[in-house]
Amino acid sequence: MNGIGGRTIAEAQENMTYSEFLVWVKFRAKRGSLHPGMRVEMALAQFQAFYVNSKTGKDAQKLYQQDFAPHMDPRVESLEEAVASWD
Repeated sequence: MNGIGGRTIAEAQENMTYSEFLVWVKFRAKRGSLHPGMRVEMALAQFQAFYVNSKTGKDAQKLYQQDFAPHMDPRVESLEEAVASWD
């Protein structure tokens, strides 16, 4: 929230309504970080994962953009992937 509209966090909390906050939460969930550096990192990581996966064979482990972006949250595994990793 810091820096939205050139305001501090305290100013944003005073001036932003709860419904407006929920709109920002939905936007961030759909589009990701508002930080330009993080957006570039996400785009490059997505390209790197696509490139590596296209150059490796089908038997190779599939890589995800989180594998190339150290500042991103870890990928949430599906139940099947989690169970397979426990063996």
